[in-house]
Amino acid sequence: MIEIIRQSPTQNGQLKVAIFDFDGTISTLRHGWEQVMGPMMIEMICGEHEPTDQIVSEVWEYIDQSTGIQTIYQMQWLREAVRRHGLNPVVHDAWWYKGEYNRRLMARVDKRLEELNSGRAQAEDFMIAGSAEFIQTLAERGIEVHIASGTDHPDVVNEARALGLLESFAQVSGAPVDRADCSKEAVIRNLIEGRGLSGSELLVVGDGKVEIALGKKAGAAALGVASDEVNRRGINPQKRNRLLAAGSDAIVGDFTDPASILSWLGFAE
Repeated sequence: MIEIIRQSPTQNGQLKVAIFDFDGTISTLRHGWEQVMGPMMIEMICGEHEPTDQIVSEVWEYIDQSTGIQTIYQMQWLREAVRRHGLNPVVHDAWWYKGEYNRRLMARVDKRLEELNSGRAQAEDFMIAGSAEFIQTLAERGIEVHIASGTDHPDVVNEARALGLLESFAQVSGAPVDRADCSKEAVIRNLIEGRGLSGSELLVVGDGKVEIALGKKAGAAALGVASDEVNRRGINPQKRNRLLAAGSDAIVGDFTDPASILSWLGFAE
């Protein structure tokens, strides 16, 4: 089912390119990243001190509102928070924090990749329901499908390959390694400025407010994916509220009703 807030600007077969976020929109390999980042941030801020309710609340509120941005920007916030609170005398630079976060997160992700590679799990066990089929449907209609992710580029490529999706994308753009640069904004800008596409020829799909806000700024159709990453189908109410606030033109929880999405995009049956 699709919840339509406003008509898509991509009517009458105008759509040429679809830009998807990856984690939480297509892949659930990194599901639970918040449960890695939150405790790490609290630990780094507090050092040997007991965390206060105020610090815990501050961290979780920041994680909620920053979902979708490049990890290094979240780690820059962490460095500033460690300094500001003054509880931990050891203040690392943002790249150190990112390295430590990635080390902790990849311990979880690597176990899931090993399950895939060993055959104990199937690709669909780590994908939002219907996503692979919907991407294929778009490609069959001549629409280029791009990935724009805040996750490091080599990791996005590796995880897309593990899910058997890499060949489905015209381009995969993850965060540049060791550089603070917004891959999502760059992809949209390059398509509009470099390719001469108009906003009405673009679809932006994601579960974070960052890509939705960027899509709306560009005049693209913005499809919010309020995914329940545990069940891989259905609506996550917290995500839905966040995506509505970001300006989504329509909301889905998964891609099991592609006909409704295509109809909203202006494609005839």
